[in-house]
Amino acid sequence: MSEGTPTVANTPTVASTPTTLAACDLDRTLIYSPRAFWLDTADADAPGMVVSELYQGAPISFMTRRAEALLVELRAVSVFVPVTTRTVIQYQRVQLPGPVPEYAITSNGGVLLVDGVSDAAWAASVRHRLAEQAAPIAEVTALLEDPLAAPWILKVNDAENLFVYAIVDRPALPTAWLEQLEATCHAFGWSVSVQGRKLYCVPHAVTKSDAVAEVRRRSGASTVLAAGDSLLDQRMLEHADLAFRPAHGELEEAGYAHGNLTITGSVGILAGEELLQLMIAACRGRRAADLAG
Repeated sequence: MSEGTPTVANTPTVASTPTTLAACDLDRTLIYSPRAFWLDTADADAPGMVVSELYQGAPISFMTRRAEALLVELRAVSVFVPVTTRTVIQYQRVQLPGPVPEYAITSNGGVLLVDGVSDAAWAASVRHRLAEQAAPIAEVTALLEDPLAAPWILKVNDAENLFVYAIVDRPALPTAWLEQLEATCHAFGWSVSVQGRKLYCVPHAVTKSDAVAEVRRRSGASTVLAAGDSLLDQRMLEHADLAFRPAHGELEEAGYAHGNLTITGSVGILAGEELLQLMIAACRGRRAADLAG
């Protein structure tokens, strides 16, 4: 997908007929919490919903019934790869239609699951790059645990010793403090992303884009489609052959556009439907072109 993308030794590349890989972010791209539905219809006219995630016995993430059917269709015409910043445990709570995907990417690219099992070779390559390219996680964690930040940092979490994220009081989060955090993290080889009430600090060496490139290599895919809504998805979108994003989220707030990018007309949970429609159409268009060629 890009020059210099790491590959993993002793893992085979699959030679196959032309294949489309569909890499799709989860939260606020494919599945939605109730506060991100952003529906402007009367309740009686709202789309039917299905539960996509339970947490402590309560439903917390959803997709529309139509989106669920569209996802089944997308899986039939592509190598579908869920891609998420969630940890493995958080990802395993998500229930998507169909069997366990052959490939899934969690922890912002730090973990590659193959048939639901973490790939040891990929994990080793990520750890090697972290040691070479990023400041230790303890130094970044200390920035979030600074007592001066206590009024807006509610909880700090270590994500599998790959990156760190905090639950924040968003209205109390000072712009000047956030800008300083971004500058310091950049000098450390890390990036910062704020998504709702979560503030992520992630090493530059841990990327969804690199993990998608590895899946492309292994699957032999000739085309990569990618969909996502946050700054942590941006590089993945830029390196895809065709990219899609909803008209909400960090990338929308930043006005992000790119030559390969299509933006939905819908927002919220209905944008999830539209993204799937766009990806299915792209898969079918690529398949027709391959057959014609």
